[in-house]
Amino acid sequence: MALNTEKNLKLYYSIKEVAGIIGVPECTLRFWEKEIPLLKPKTTGNNVRQYTDADIENIKAVYNLVKVRGFKIAAARKMLRENKQGVDDNARLMESLIKVRDELKELKKQLDYLT
Repeated sequence: MALNTEKNLKLYYSIKEVAGIIGVPECTLRFWEKEIPLLKPKTTGNNVRQYTDADIENIKAVYNLVKVRGFKIAAARKMLRENKQGVDDNARLMESLIKVRDELKELKKQLDYLT
């Protein structure tokens, strides 16, 4: 039986790590936690936030609504409350499209270099 080195073994992430993954400042994450009830990371006795993979997926959905699609916080909160599955699907689709776009840009650079 081979060891799966691709699997992420980390259970919890710090707010600094999550801010780096999402691409927003830590203060934005704290603000979103106050405004959107869905975002409730686990906290230690010292009030240190510990984010799980599920928390990060929820934050990505909020990011998609607020930063990418331009919704106000109240509208994002309502969308998440009424249609969380649709929002999650949309966020995953948008993330995939952005990755494809970046790969196509890289291929174009390589082709331009060859010509």
